[in-house]
Amino acid sequence: MLSTRWFVAAALLALAPPWVLAQGGASAPTAFPTDPLNADAAVPAIAAPRTFDSYHAYRDTGPSPWRETNAAHASERTSRHLQQACRRVHARRASPLGGAVLKPPTRRLALCALAATLLLGGCATITQDSGFKTVADVARERLGKDATWQRSPEARDSAAQRTRELLAQPLTMDSAVQIALLNNRGLQASYAELGLSEAALVQASRLPNPGFSFKRTRSGDDLSIERTFSLSFLNLLTLPMAARIEGRYFEQTKLLVANQMLQVAAETRRAYVNAVAAEQSVRYAEQVQQAAEAGAEFAKRLASAGNFSKLDRAREHAFYAEATATLARARQQAQAEREALIRLLGVWGADTDFKLPERLPDLPKDRPELQQIEAYALRNRLDIQAGKLQVEGLASSLGLTQATRFINVLDLGYVRNSKSNEPRETGYEIGIEIPLFDWGGARVARAQSIYMQAADQLADTAVRARSEVRESYVRYQTAYDLTRHYRDEVVPVRKRISDEMLLRYNGMLVSVFELLADAREQVNAVNGYIDALRGYWIAQTDLQMALGGKLPTAEANAATTAPNPPQGH
Repeated sequence: MLSTRWFVAAALLALAPPWVLAQGGASAPTAFPTDPLNADAAVPAIAAPRTFDSYHAYRDTGPSPWRETNAAHASERTSRHLQQACRRVHARRASPLGGAVLKPPTRRLALCALAATLLLGGCATITQDSGFKTVADVARERLGKDATWQRSPEARDSAAQRTRELLAQPLTMDSAVQIALLNNRGLQASYAELGLSEAALVQASRLPNPGFSFKRTRSGDDLSIERTFSLSFLNLLTLPMAARIEGRYFEQTKLLVANQMLQVAAETRRAYVNAVAAEQSVRYAEQVQQAAEAGAEFAKRLASAGNFSKLDRAREHAFYAEATATLARARQQAQAEREALIRLLGVWGADTDFKLPERLPDLPKDRPELQQIEAYALRNRLDIQAGKLQVEGLASSLGLTQATRFINVLDLGYVRNSKSNEPRETGYEIGIEIPLFDWGGARVARAQSIYMQAADQLADTAVRARSEVRESYVRYQTAYDLTRHYRDEVVPVRKRISDEMLLRYNGMLVSVFELLADAREQVNAVNGYIDALRGYWIAQTDLQMALGGKLPTAEANAATTAPNPPQGH
C-alpha cells in the first residue's frame, strides 16, 4: 500500500513543475514598464489652485475701506512640489504586483507539506469572530469609532442602548458616524460575508471523506462478498494549495468588508453635512421670505395711497412670490436630506426625532499641506490591498489548474473480497481519468483569462485611485480657499455695506426698499458661505476616502516624503 501511494504521488508530481504545486503560482507576465501600483514611481507635482491670487493682489494694494488689515491673510501659502525618488525593481520572474522572485522548492518539500496537511487538515474550525477583528481594528485606527457585529440579542440590545444615548444629545458628525456603525442593518448584513468566506476556507482545509462500498452476491451455494474502501487521492494532494487559495480569499473578504464599512462612514458624514446645511439654509430662506413679505405689504399700502407706481409694486410682489417658492424648495430639500441621513443611521419610529445643530462646524484654522499623497493612497487603500490578494489567489488557482490539467480524477482504494470455500482476496484499486478527449486546455485558458482580467482590474483600480486622489486634493484645497474667502471677504464686506445702508436710511438718504434689497443681498452672501462650508466638509470626506479612510498624520506624511536611500549598483 505504501509503495503504491508513493508511486502515484510521484507520477502526479511529474505532470507539473514542482514549484507550481508548492507555491501555487502561475507563470506571471512581466511587469509593465510603468506600473501604476508602484508607490515609489515618480509623479508630477499637484498644482495648487491660484484662483484668488489676483483678487488678493488687488485687495492688498492700499488700504481697504470695508475691513481692517489682517496680517494672517496678507499672503497666500504656496503648496510645495511633490518630490519622490524613482526606484527600479528588477526581478527575474516579476508578478504584476512587483512581488519577489518565486524560488522552486524541492519535491521533498512538497511531499512534506502534503504529510503535514494530512495530519493537520482536519483541525481547521470556525473562529468565534470570523475575522471581524480586522474590521474593528480598521474602524478604530482610521475612524476612531467602534464597530460591532451583532450576532446575538444581547449585542443588539447593547447597540440599541448606546444608539439611544447618542440620539438623546444634539447629533454631531462623529456621533452620526458611530450610530451608523452600530445601527446600519445593511452594514450588519455585509459582515455575513466574513462568515461565508471563513466557512469556505474551513471546508477547503478539511480532509475529503472516504468512501466505502459493500457488495454481496450469491451463486447457488457460493457466497461472494466484496468490500472497497476508497479515497480521492488527488484531493489530498491538492489540499494544501486549495487551503492557501481560500486563505487569500478570506483575507481579501476581510479587507473588502472593512472598506465597505469605511464607505458607510463616509456616506454618513456627507449626509450629515447636507442635512445640517439644508436646515441652516431654510432659516435664512425664511428671513428672506419675511423681508420680501414686509416689502410687498409696504408697497401695497403706498400704491393704495397713490405714492407708488404699479411697476414698482409688481416688482416687490414678484420678489415676494419668488421668495415663497424658494422657501418651499428649501424646506423640501431639508426634509429629503434628513431622510437620507435617517436611512444611513438605520433608525426609525421615535428615534428619527433627533436634533441637529443649528450650524455646520467652523472652518479649521489651517489647511494641511499633504505630500506624496498618491504613494500614501496606494499603501493604505483597502480596495487595492484586496485586489492584490485576489490576483495572488487567482495565480495560485491558475497553478492548480495547470497541475491537474491532464489528471483531474484520481481515486485510490483498498479492496477485500471473500468467497465461499476460497481464500480471501485483498488488493488495491486505482481510478484515473484518461485524458483522451479533454486535455484540460480549455480549463487552463479560462483560468489564465480570469487571472489576466483580475490583474488588469487591479491596475485600473490603481490608476483610478491616483486620479481620485489628485482630484480630491485639488477640490479640497479649492473648497478651503473658497470658504475662507467667503468668511473673511464676502460676508464682512456685505455686513459693512448693510451697516452703511442702515446709517443712510436713518438719515433719510435711502428708501426702505433699498434697505430691504440690501438685506436680501446680505442673506444671499451668508447662503453662499454656508454652501461653501458644506462643500469643504464634503471635499474633506472625499479626500479621506480617496486616501484610504483618513488623512495622513504628520508622522506618516513625513515618512512618505522622506527620500529613498541610495541603491547600490
